[in-house]
Amino acid sequence: MEIIDKRLIFEGGSLEGKEIVSSHRVLKDLKGIFADEEAREAMDAEQLAYEVECHFPVEEGTLGGLFFGLTKLYPGKVGNEYFMTKGHFHAESERAEYYWGIKGEGVLILMDREGKTWGEKMYPGSLHYIPSHVAHRVANTGEELLSFGACWPSDAGHDYETIATEGFSARLLDVDGKPQLKSSNQ
Repeated sequence: MEIIDKRLIFEGGSLEGKEIVSSHRVLKDLKGIFADEEAREAMDAEQLAYEVECHFPVEEGTLGGLFFGLTKLYPGKVGNEYFMTKGHFHAESERAEYYWGIKGEGVLILMDREGKTWGEKMYPGSLHYIPSHVAHRVANTGEELLSFGACWPSDAGHDYETIATEGFSARLLDVDGKPQLKSSNQ
């Protein structure tokens, strides 16, 4: 029998190993995500908003497989709206997902297919079950990096288009120094 060391390491809020796929989003990649597009355009287009590190041990679409990822979401605002991820439904809408807080503070923003939107506070150690048929995005409401983990079915896929065209029914805004969900006109 053999013992294998795959050199896949999850330590200190990051993933390391030769099987890690990394990506990042800068403000120019987030056109149309924030309500105040004029404010976004006035900011540095190359400003880093978030980074994602993923481990894909099976091919996308594999029934019964799992993917694992870490997101590092930087602090900042566009107008009075916190930096956030693009948000998505799953292409296979029957699929659920888990998020958990590692570092920093934020809000997981959730929206069902009927447009009901709610948020859950994220912080180190918080655990969040995202049911099927629910869109999700995360906003950093703190002054430091927000880092969170995710685990989802390898056949879930991502539907970013619905959010890009229809948006969420509410936005997370800084109102007098506190995050509040407010109805969206998007």
